[in-house]
Amino acid sequence: MKTSHRLRSVGSGLGVTVPAPRSVWRAAFEGDPHAQAFHSPEWVDGVCATGRYENATRLYETSDGRLLVMPMVRRSLFGGAIAYQGSLPPNWGIGGLLSDSPIRPEDVSAVCSDLRRQRGVLRTLIQPAARTGPLWAAAALPGVKSVPRLAHVLDLTGGFDAVWKGFAQSGRRAVRKAERCGLDVQCDTSGALLPQFFELHEQNVRRWAKQQHEPLWLSRLRDRGRDTLPKLQAMAAAVPSSFRLYLASQGGTVIAAIIVWRGAGTRYTHGAMIRELAGPTRANYLLHRMAIEDACQAGSTHLDFGESGASEELAFFKTRFGARPHPYRQYVVESLPVTELDRSLRTAVKKVLRFREPGPVPESVVTGPASSTPDEAPREAASAVRAGTTHEPSPPASSSPPQAHGRRSPTD
Repeated sequence: MKTSHRLRSVGSGLGVTVPAPRSVWRAAFEGDPHAQAFHSPEWVDGVCATGRYENATRLYETSDGRLLVMPMVRRSLFGGAIAYQGSLPPNWGIGGLLSDSPIRPEDVSAVCSDLRRQRGVLRTLIQPAARTGPLWAAAALPGVKSVPRLAHVLDLTGGFDAVWKGFAQSGRRAVRKAERCGLDVQCDTSGALLPQFFELHEQNVRRWAKQQHEPLWLSRLRDRGRDTLPKLQAMAAAVPSSFRLYLASQGGTVIAAIIVWRGAGTRYTHGAMIRELAGPTRANYLLHRMAIEDACQAGSTHLDFGESGASEELAFFKTRFGARPHPYRQYVVESLPVTELDRSLRTAVKKVLRFREPGPVPESVVTGPASSTPDEAPREAASAVRAGTTHEPSPPASSSPPQAHGRRSPTD
């Protein structure tokens, strides 16, 4: 795609325009096979509407005429003397580079060189899509810090019939058991049912505090720093065609819920449950199965299960649906050692609290076992595994997907 906008040269054969023209941004978003809802202009509008950030999305033009867009927001500090920016900031989704043309490692190198030359920017955080990990890993990025990440992604090409056959047998059994339990499932596309999600989520926060040996008040404080009901309601309104909240109920009580965001790639971001009820009924398996089928029908090419971190149980849960591990990195460009200072402070606080960290990531989680498949999902999915992966004896599951699954009550 071409543009008539005058671009400022930043060296390395690149020109840059900030903020990126929406028409060019839109074309890149719609043409990039790795794009997710977070890359859209509407999502960034929603982030900026909170009042904390301003749009700083960058358009780059290469010497051969290709156009690259990096969705980005900026937060000014001390009256604008310095700024922090992210593509995207923590807990606001993922970013990185978009284009409807192929992106090359040398493009990534040139963009990061430009970001390093920015004046008045204390720190730039870049979290690219997990599927672009190899592209970023192949780029020469001198002076750029990186943090290893692990995500699990499910390939949806071929449609749901093909994806269902890729489920582990234990995953198919769990789905069928959930169907036999007669759960009612709702799909909310407006955010109207988010209060019910947060009621469940409070139980998760209590469980995490106990498991991690952390004061409940601190767990709640950290959780509110990540997500709140008003925040998710605002983002659901910003991208109504992308937001999906699935809730499973038993006897009128909501026992499990998950949130996904649709795009060329669908991404799972949140989950909550009543562990004692969701585990035995395998409710989380049914909700994920429905989200996967809906993503296939919507034309998504992949479903990103999100961060797996160091949890072997969480990675195992994702492999039951055929997801594969995607090691990648988060990148940081900063003028001062903020990353090291932040890490030191976090480590010191955790030592005082005797915080229980998960163990190291087993090699099988990173490489993926030959018979299974596995990316940022929250801790509640790991709890779902602990609560519901002891499978009862049952006959082998059919390789064809079931035609009816739970009683669906859409709230579109």
